[in-house]
Parts: sequence; structure tokens; C-alpha cells
Amino acid sequence: MLKVAKFGGSSVAGPEQFQKVKAIIEADPSRRVVVSSAAGKRDAADHKLTDLLYLCHAHLTYGVPCDDIMETILRRFVEIKEALGLRYDVEGELRAFMARMNKDMPVDELVSRGEYFTSRLLAEYLGFTFVDAASCVFFGLDGQVDREKTDQAILAALKANGSILIPGFYGRLPTGRIKVMSRGGSDISGALAAAAVGADVYENWTDVSGILMADPRIVKDPAPISRITYAELRELAFMGASVLHEDSIQPVKERGIALNIRNTNRPEDPGTMIVESIEADSSSERFITGIAGRRNFTILTLRKRNLNANQTLGRALEVLDRYKTPVEHITLGLDSFALVLSTATLGDGIYDAVADLRSACRPDDVDVQDGIALVAAVGRKMTSRPGISGRLFRALGENGVNIRTIAQGADELSIIVGVENEQFETAIRVMYDGFAG
Repeated sequence: MLKVAKFGGSSVAGPEQFQKVKAIIEADPSRRVVVSSAAGKRDAADHKLTDLLYLCHAHLTYGVPCDDIMETILRRFVEIKEALGLRYDVEGELRAFMARMNKDMPVDELVSRGEYFTSRLLAEYLGFTFVDAASCVFFGLDGQVDREKTDQAILAALKANGSILIPGFYGRLPTGRIKVMSRGGSDISGALAAAAVGADVYENWTDVSGILMADPRIVKDPAPISRITYAELRELAFMGASVLHEDSIQPVKERGIALNIRNTNRPEDPGTMIVESIEADSSSERFITGIAGRRNFTILTLRKRNLNANQTLGRALEVLDRYKTPVEHITLGLDSFALVLSTATLGDGIYDAVADLRSACRPDDVDVQDGIALVAAVGRKMTSRPGISGRLFRALGENGVNIRTIAQGADELSIIVGVENEQFETAIRVMYDGFAG
């Protein structure tokens, strides 16, 4: 058994969190590859080190001194070193770096130092070999990760050292310069490491005990999701749930590696296990996996007697493509079809778009409904349970929620309803209470 454990910023925010990480690693000898983020917030009033480093770059760009910010960062690292009795000369190396800082320093090199110095300290504390991401995560000239070269380097480092710790978030370009990933890039680094070494499980340690079935800001104490497929996760993410970024899933998904989201502060919680497939006969699990949604959509309905759906719909999609407006859902009728669009994407262009649709499609009527929210019930087992749609619509109706549109994913993983923005939270609560609570 081999596990890769990635720890987020909240998991390495200070000495106490370092101690929790060490206890987790020592509890399971199969955790032999660790990926670390930069130290995050210790409390609500604190700052993430990455945010402070981006602020330093802004100061340097405009000729404003940032010595006080860098001293704050230095104190954070020294506090960790001294509290844990570490030997690494973080102060000396960081001050040497500070002496090189100027307005011409690439922003990627500057902001990557949060992960670098955090990882140097954590590697010593865990007794792992520090492997700089600049020596094992490689980008091509196109800015994409060179998977083959990266896989070889990470695997070689593990074989040579037995247990390794790699900073997340950055790697190296062919020119030798540091390149960082998008925010949350340490999740991607962890997935790349898991894929490279052929891990049995990729553990993503954070400050929540897995993925919740609904937004806790809307539903009180929603239940955690114990198991979910990658396909279901993608559906929930598309509908607005706060889950892992697609780029942080793909490397492990394509290698068939299970992804386990765990809580550093509650390591006894099993978290959420994300896998490629789950046997459909697991009757003890809920048939709805999760509920998510987004506000602010517009429904364009075109009506035309003797509608030639293929031809007219094609013309409508061509018009919207010119406005760079993706269509979220399409509902077809005998003499009409409805297109669900993001209101923000189309913006004030809605008026010109409707005029162009009238010209291109020559409908009898065009109706525009804005202020629409989409709410999706996602679950791999819904299709095996007759009457789910009927129960869903009846529950919403009994609670005064007016359904404006209905759609079901082609893979039958979700049932999506459109409701008025004002009824968005009510719809989520009704769906959760009726099918998941």
C-alpha cells in the first residue's frame, strides 16, 4: 500500500498544525509521499502567506517598500522553527532571498516561496527528504505539465529516498524559471505526485471532513458524502458545489486512483472517498448523492408553429455562439424550444441577441425569463428508483416552489429544476429534507 498525502494551507498554518500532520503521517507508514501548501490562516484575522507574497509583488511593482510584510512572513517561519526545535536556517535563507527581491523579480518565483519554506520546515519535522518541486515538476513551453518527465522525476526521487516531501503549487519551465499553477495548485501537485508513483490512495487533507451533501450556509448540518464517483463530483462542481478543481482530479482519475478528502483537525473522520465507480446494489446508501445549484440564469424560449427543430435550433445556437454565450440546457417541445443561459455571460447583449435570433430563426414569439436559479439533485442510483422525479416535483410544489424548467442529464446522474432566484434556497432545503436528510 502506498499513499500520497497532500496538506492544505490550514493544515500547516503553525506549530500545532505541524504536530497534527506528524501524528497523521506516523499513524500510517504507507504515507510515504507528502505534498505541502504554504502556511495558511491561523485564525479569521490572519493572512495566508501566499496572499502576503502577492501583496509584496504589488508593492515592488509600484516602488513601495514591502520590508514589513516580509518580516511578518519571516516571523511566521521562525515561530514554527523555534516551537518545534528545528535546525533548518530558515531565517538565513529567507533573508538572502529578500536581498534579491526587486521589481524585476518574476511574480511566480516570489509567490512560490511560501510553499518552498513551509515544505523545508515540514520535511525536517517529519524526517522526510525534501525534494524541490523545481527539480521534479516540469512544464513545457506551452505552460502545460510535462507528465512523462514529471512522472519519471517524482518516481525516481521516491525510489532513491524512501519517503519524500514536495512543495505544491509550482514547478519549472524549460527555461529554468519557476512557474506557479492557478490558486489551489497544490491540489494539482498532489494529484500529479499520486499519479507519478502509482499510489493506491491520494489523500487530500484540509479543514473539512469531506464533501457535504449540500451547502452548509443553506442547509443546517448537512450530512457528509461517504463515497462519490468522479462523474457525480463533476456534476456537483458544474452546478456550483465547492469541490476540488477539475485539474486536480484528472491525473488520479485517469490512473484509477481513489481520492480521499480528509480533515487534519479530525483525522478519525473517514472523509469522502472519490472513486471511478460504485456498485449499484449498495442499498444502504442514499440514492441522492448531493444537491447543488447556481443563481442568475436566463431562459430564452422560441415558439414557432411547424417548428423544424434541427434547423431552427442550429441557427439559434450559431447566433449565441457569436455572442460567446454557452448554452447550459436545452428543452425541446413540438412547436418550441427553451435555452438556459448564464445571465452574466450574455449581459446587456441580451437585447441584440434576441434581435438576431428573430432575424435568423423567424419565430412567432421569443420569451425572455431572467432571475432563474438552477438546482440539481445528483445521484448515481436515481434511475433505479421509480417515481423519483414525481416525488421531487410534488415536494417542491407542496412547499410553494414554482418550477420554471426541468432538465435531466444525458447520463441520468442528475435531475435539474429551474426556479426563481428568490426560491433558490427554499428549493435546496426542500430537496435535501425530502431526499437526503
